[in-house]
Parts: sequence; C-alpha cells; structure tokens
Amino acid sequence: MAKTVAIVHHADRRTDVHMPYAPGIVVTRGRLVFLSGVTAAAVYHSHPHRDEEFDLPPTMREQAVLAMENLKKTLEAAGCGLPDLVSATRFLTDVREQDDLNRVWADYLEGHLPTTTTVEVSRLATHPRCKIEISAIAVTDDLHGGPDMAPNSHGGPDMAPNSHGGPDMAPNSHGGPDMAPKPPTLGPPRRSRRGPR
Repeated sequence: MAKTVAIVHHADRRTDVHMPYAPGIVVTRGRLVFLSGVTAAAVYHSHPHRDEEFDLPPTMREQAVLAMENLKKTLEAAGCGLPDLVSATRFLTDVREQDDLNRVWADYLEGHLPTTTTVEVSRLATHPRCKIEISAIAVTDDLHGGPDMAPNSHGGPDMAPNSHGGPDMAPNSHGGPDMAPKPPTLGPPRRSRRGPR
C-alpha cells in the first residue's frame, strides 16, 4: 500500500520567504522508520568509545557530509531513502555553523522538506570532536521493501532484506498478514465504578 504524506501549512503562510523545512507533516498511511542519531563518526564503533576510532574532519561542512552519508546508509538498510524523511532533529555544538549544515542538508535533500528541529548542545556523547548529530523518522510504503524481522541470538529482530525486499509475513485467514496483538491504548487509567480498592 502506498504511503500517504501531506505537508501542513498555516492559513496565513508567508510565501515571500524560503523555508528549509515543513512546518508539519500528516502521515495517514505508510511504514514508520525510526533512526538513531548519526554523526560524522562511523555508525559502528567500539563501546566504550576508543579515541583512535574518531578521526573526524574539523569543519561543519565535512562533518555534515559524513553524517548525511551515514543517514542515507541507515535509511537504505531500512528499505527507504532521504525522500522518505518526515522528521529530523539536528543537534549542533555551535549554532553559528547552522548555515554550513543547511547548505549540505539542502544538497542532499534536493528540495524535499521534512519537519526539522535544530538544537545547540554543549557536547555530543559520541565524541568531543563531533559537531553534528541527526536523529530522524521516515515513512515509506507498506510494501516498499525493507528488512526481515527474524529473531537473532539476543532475542531481538535482525534486519536483513528478503528476496522480494520486504518483510516476510504469513497471511492469516482473512488474507492479511498475521499481526501481534495490539498494545493497549495509552492514556489516563480507567476509573472503576466501584471506586478505589
């Protein structure tokens, strides 16, 4: 099933300014993909961190390119791409370098505008020399492809594409995929008519 995503604009929207992000996005159909934060450092690195694994370039522009490449790789591993981004949070250690980031961001997104929040932080946890970290959410078609969800040795899913690019799901009696029971709706606890026990 194709994703349905619509950009939200205010009724009194200014059209004389260029916005590098969408004010809001409504997703009514699609598969959500949540991404951990990526930096200019290799996604797979030692924990605890080893300083020799963090040979990072000194400029925001260079680090932004590496972070965007890491973001692209993670999206591709999930069966989607940069045009599927709907939200991103960008953490900078120096907000004065935001324009350098925005130029790289625009080059990679080629006119696509996810919702974006940019925050200045004193330091990123990955390494003291990291200047940028990006966490994101993407939405892709339900059958766009993507990883299989097979359990691994630690009990969680391993993400590896199958032969048709999408998850393997067995059809149930009504022709749709078998789904795990839905979790309860989150909200305030129900009050008993009998009162507290």
